[in-house]
Amino acid sequence: MVVLGWAALVVWLGLVLCRGGFWRTDQRLPRLVVPQRWPSVAVVVPARDEAAVLPATLPTLLSQRYPGAARVVLVDDNSADGTGEVAGRARGGLPLTVTTPGHPPDGWTGKLWALAHGVAEAGEVDYLLFTDADIAHPPDSLRTLVMAAAGGRDLVSQMALLRAQTRWERLIVPAFVHFFAMLYPFRRVNRPTARTAAAAGGCVLVRREVLERAGGVAAVRGAVIDDVALARLVKGSGGRIWLGLAERVRSVREYPRLADLWRMVARTAYIQLRFSPLLLVGTIAGLGLVFLVPPVATIAGVLVADPAVLVPGAVAWIAMAGTFAPMLRYYGQPVVAAFLLPVTAAIYAAMTLDSARRHRFRGGTTWKGRSTAPGRHDRPL
Repeated sequence: MVVLGWAALVVWLGLVLCRGGFWRTDQRLPRLVVPQRWPSVAVVVPARDEAAVLPATLPTLLSQRYPGAARVVLVDDNSADGTGEVAGRARGGLPLTVTTPGHPPDGWTGKLWALAHGVAEAGEVDYLLFTDADIAHPPDSLRTLVMAAAGGRDLVSQMALLRAQTRWERLIVPAFVHFFAMLYPFRRVNRPTARTAAAAGGCVLVRREVLERAGGVAAVRGAVIDDVALARLVKGSGGRIWLGLAERVRSVREYPRLADLWRMVARTAYIQLRFSPLLLVGTIAGLGLVFLVPPVATIAGVLVADPAVLVPGAVAWIAMAGTFAPMLRYYGQPVVAAFLLPVTAAIYAAMTLDSARRHRFRGGTTWKGRSTAPGRHDRPL
């Protein structure tokens, strides 16, 4: 336990000092620049079985106060719940097109096939805003995103505020965003010279010319983790990208039960590991060392009154809680809950193992009636 405690402390010191300040929540929209000419924008919304949320979200897009030419294209991805009919009844100031692409060809994920269809429908516009059907936007969202891009950026993405109201949402959701930031530190993503690239699929504004030059949506057509793949595509082709936390762009999707959140995480956890048993073992061991050893060593050190066990465990646990506290403040949660992060990490480890089990013994996971399989762009870090 002494060795494990010190190993965990060394890892946390490395994360704090060398992981791009991943715990910071200060990456909000960058400096806004008013363009000399307001570019044309098409908002593309892929929607599969989203009739329940569209009345709360689609009107926020149609009511955008944007000085230039803008339109909304909702792509009904072969829904079975009347998504297209619900969308057609929405009203607002921007023109709306509701279309359906048919079933995706081999090699395409359903969402990316829908996005590609929406891009084709949008025509010759300057920018494309990809936004999920469960995302509600403030009236000036499109204008501020374009102004952020006008500062020399080819892709601007905001991590939407997810719901954190139920008990399980409060326990899981802030940690979900925190873990994402550990994998893809926002400051490092936003550094043009860094290789790290990521985006948040709920809100991605991209310059159409740059996207086409990089190969278009077709270049990542098989990616399940499509937002990260898209950001890698744009940054890899020389484009400048930016990722940050939203203040008013929010998701209305509810996750009232642990099972709902479990499915969301398990859908892509093993895909992120490229179906590798070796990476799976390493990930679970890493989660244990980084998140579980500190509280275990702290408690053990108290019980046996051994400072050699207590000190490294306690310092590592404090470092862990300290890095999580800013995200809890961002989500309006009590900071003391940061010390419960080991519990959430254990749940995430179980979700990852279950994701591997589903792929190994049940032929993969399903999402809205479709099975998921990794594309060549779903590579690990």
